[in-house]
Amino acid sequence: MAESENIVAETAEKIFADLADAQTINRDKKGGWKAPLWQALSEAGLPLSWVAEDCGGSGASLAEGFSVLSAAGRFAIAVPLAETMLAGWLLSQAKIASPDGAMTIAPASPKDRIALNADGTLSGRARGVPFARDARHIAVLAQGAGGFSIALVDATSCRIEAGLNLASDGSDTVTFNNVTPVAIKPAPKGFDQDSLMLMGAVARSLQIAGALESMLEISVRYSGERVAFEKKISKFQAVQHNLARLAGETAAAMAAASSAADTIANASGFDDAVFLEATAAKIRCAEAAEKGAAIAHQVHGAIGYTLEHILHRYTMRALAWRDDFGHESYWAVELGKRVAARGADELWPLVASR
Repeated sequence: MAESENIVAETAEKIFADLADAQTINRDKKGGWKAPLWQALSEAGLPLSWVAEDCGGSGASLAEGFSVLSAAGRFAIAVPLAETMLAGWLLSQAKIASPDGAMTIAPASPKDRIALNADGTLSGRARGVPFARDARHIAVLAQGAGGFSIALVDATSCRIEAGLNLASDGSDTVTFNNVTPVAIKPAPKGFDQDSLMLMGAVARSLQIAGALESMLEISVRYSGERVAFEKKISKFQAVQHNLARLAGETAAAMAAASSAADTIANASGFDDAVFLEATAAKIRCAEAAEKGAAIAHQVHGAIGYTLEHILHRYTMRALAWRDDFGHESYWAVELGKRVAARGADELWPLVASR
């Protein structure tokens, strides 16, 4: 990690440690922790990390922003930080200035489409949009007769149907009924919905990998404290085996997500290499989330299922993040199609090049 990435990541982690402690959040039933956290993040310029300074942002690199997402995953942050970062990044592709406040992005599923009408309004329905109810604005990728366009939309001009994901965070349905955007410009040449979904998939992969790191740390610590049959459960071979499996899943997720993030940070566009890395990361991290959550709860036993324990904050979000920007089954099919289209002779060179 470069020195600048270290500084950005350390800034994020310090804010999270001071204002997003999991035990404190668990005890705060009214959500009073959210406003101070968002204010600190905003003052540090983290929500608009990927927005150039002339568009109202911090001008951080992609790599620096990815380090923030990893840290956010380790703290299982339940505010629209990743969503605002992605929205700012999308708007920046069309040189649209980002407004202050929380944002989200639509569509958040590769199967949903937002249409750009002939009169410049937007129509369509986007499901599973994270934190739409908490957002002031929505960054939208719309498709019209002339190709893709990027728009900034006032959230109050849309119909938002409340929904929740597995972690009880907002996962809403947003309906655009001839909505007039605040600003709209053509997307760059070659930028399409796959580009947006791949970027979102890598963001979620990094968050999942970060959450798995915390699951492992919490599980190891608990196993060293919990006593059964007059000895710590960390001394039992079955528990040791499970912790080793959890460590393996965590390492695999971290490697896949980090590799995908590095590829995007150093690529000039969303080419086959980015597609391979991003889809592989989402598939592997989703698999690790499923296996890792099961292991962590098995180590903790019944206590890990209670709302009073912090473990569920990480496991439920890791599981919920699997569905955003394309779940693993969708990307597995798309990856298979891409490989098949290239032909058998191209498979090994493609894999070996990564």
